[in-house]
Amino acid sequence: MPRVPLLLLLLGLALAPLARAGELDPSRYDKVDIPPVRTSIYIGRVTLTLAGLVRHHETYTSAYSAKVFPYFFYNEQGHLSITVTDEMLQRLAKGETVQFQGSGLSSDGEERHIEGKAVPVDALSGHIKVRVFVSKHIQLIFNTTYRFHP
Repeated sequence: MPRVPLLLLLLGLALAPLARAGELDPSRYDKVDIPPVRTSIYIGRVTLTLAGLVRHHETYTSAYSAKVFPYFFYNEQGHLSITVTDEMLQRLAKGETVQFQGSGLSSDGEERHIEGKAVPVDALSGHIKVRVFVSKHIQLIFNTTYRFHP
């Protein structure tokens, strides 16, 4: 009789890795790199540079710098945060498009609403479209790529 429970225990231990194979390893998605990106504005351009996004709980944060050419007096720096849940990361890993939201705060104290869409190419990289709402009537749209660094 003791052989049956032992056999079931061994079978359970053998199948445990297969059950975990479908689970997401969040540490693979702790850091995201987005290359500097540019968008056009009326008679000029804005270049957005992020210092890699780092995930803490379900929020990615980063410092940013926006350079406005030729209107250098509109340049700004600040911090931004984007909410991405574990469920959203699982969908990205499966190749599904994910919508996200976040916010930015310039060093001058101005708040920026952020919306975006990530379209994966593979489990660790893809294309991203980000809308930064500068004011009620002005939004900057950036199209670029992203890459997770485990």
